Amino acid sequence: MTSFKVVLRKSDEKKDGTCPLTIRVTLNRKSKFISLGVFLRPADWNENQGKVKSSHPNSQRINNLILKKSYDLQARLLELNSEDDMVSLSQLTKKPKINADESDFFILARRRIEEKHKNQIFSVNRAEKSILKNITRFHQEKSLLYDQITNAWLQKFKSYCISDLGHSKRTVTNQLIFIRTIFNIALKNEVIEQSVYPFAGEKEKIRIKNTIKIGLVPEELVKIEQLSCAVGSSIWHAKNVWLFSFYFAGIRISDALSLKWENVKDGRLLYSMQKNDKVLSIKIPNRASVILKGYEENKVENRGYIFPFLNKALLSDPEDVFRKKRNGARLINKYLKRIAQECGLDKTLSNHISRHTFGNIAGDRINPLMLQKLYRHSDLKTTINYQANFIHKEADEALEKVLGNN
Repeated sequence: MTSFKVVLRKSDEKKDGTCPLTIRVTLNRKSKFISLGVFLRPADWNENQGKVKSSHPNSQRINNLILKKSYDLQARLLELNSEDDMVSLSQLTKKPKINADESDFFILARRRIEEKHKNQIFSVNRAEKSILKNITRFHQEKSLLYDQITNAWLQKFKSYCISDLGHSKRTVTNQLIFIRTIFNIALKNEVIEQSVYPFAGEKEKIRIKNTIKIGLVPEELVKIEQLSCAVGSSIWHAKNVWLFSFYFAGIRISDALSLKWENVKDGRLLYSMQKNDKVLSIKIPNRASVILKGYEENKVENRGYIFPFLNKALLSDPEDVFRKKRNGARLINKYLKRIAQECGLDKTLSNHISRHTFGNIAGDRINPLMLQKLYRHSDLKTTINYQANFIHKEADEALEKVLGNN
């Protein structure tokens, strides 16, 4: 005989006084507890009725969850009985998977973040961990059911991000994108129904505002190239890395810091872009060769890296390499601000501006297909949209035809 009973496991009480809510499945005198991913205080649980008391703010939602999971288990039992007379407890509890992520947004979000860490995607792992921390602070409850995240909930969360956390609109958008990502995973895994999805139709719409991309002009680039810096100083390294990035069509700083001398062969730079694993082979420009010569004598000291920012990284620990790379990028950004001041630039100088500068100077003089290759874009549309930020000739000429040169 098989029996199901909803049990609040008081023996597993947590430090905050809450206990896990479970379904106890008993078959052939053996029992197994299946977690519902919900934690309650004993005062909010009606043991006789097997229901959450109305004193709990989410009593109706949790009671609906209990009913759904109980029906799922009963349906599974009927399915197994039709296939086999000898049903085991492990068979019954294996499917459907009654996991916390079926009801709790937090659980699935944490799992995704853990997977990113496991797969060594540390930048995404850290960013999403920070976002989840913000959501947890806002919600102030141990669990967050999917149907709690309504349009009204999202509006309050956005206001919290702006007023309490001081986030920019773009940062708020990033938070919403993360929430939508978790919902998309839940939909794909058939954890939730489309009706619960808060980003469909006339509901919350995520709009990514286009930002103005500004690069340096040739005269400003020359000022940086001619800036005198003490050899081996931090500002000297920052200048060299930034220029090296520019000379290779704005290679990302994280990729530049990872370059080793083994990437330099027969006068060419061969490397795999970390973001999308695209491989590039490009002739080393003369100005980049000058920078390389300044580091040749430090090959051993820098453990084979061209630039010295990873020479103390624990190479057996990918996360330590990531940290050293991130700290190196921050240090370079710090000194780029000094370089901008010393060169009298009125534009913000940062790591990514090397890419914008290449795009600005390239303008419409280079075929988009070649730019796509240099930028390592997967889609030509991405290149065209990116380069559109720096092509002004036609618009300028059209305006001159109407207004003249005066």
